[in-house]
Amino acid sequence: MKLAIPLVLTSVLLNLGWQASATQTAIRDLQRVSDVTIAGQILSVVGNEFILDDGTGQIIVDAGPRWFHRINLRQGERVTVVGEYDDYDFDAFRITRSNGEVIDIRDGEGLPPWSGGRRGDRQ
Repeated sequence: MKLAIPLVLTSVLLNLGWQASATQTAIRDLQRVSDVTIAGQILSVVGNEFILDDGTGQIIVDAGPRWFHRINLRQGERVTVVGEYDDYDFDAFRITRSNGEVIDIRDGEGLPPWSGGRRGDRQ
């Protein structure tokens, strides 16, 4: 019984922490933090970057270079994006389409896997 109480308490605290990180943030309220969730409609797409509008503002979302991977999002599509705001755009870690499909871009910790450039480009 004594062991069960700490396990239940730990489980509840972990669950609360997960829910807090999944809270959606309005684009107008973005600050420079990691693991932020935003959602809205895609206004335009150029390569792996797109403009997302949530009704409070618009932001450029960067999903990494096309030579590393290609995402195929469309204008008008509604998505939820987890990532980090870095003062001029929003770096995507994960994109979820309205149909539930998840596009994993990168882990939020450390440098992105493409930070060293293309393997063939290194000298």
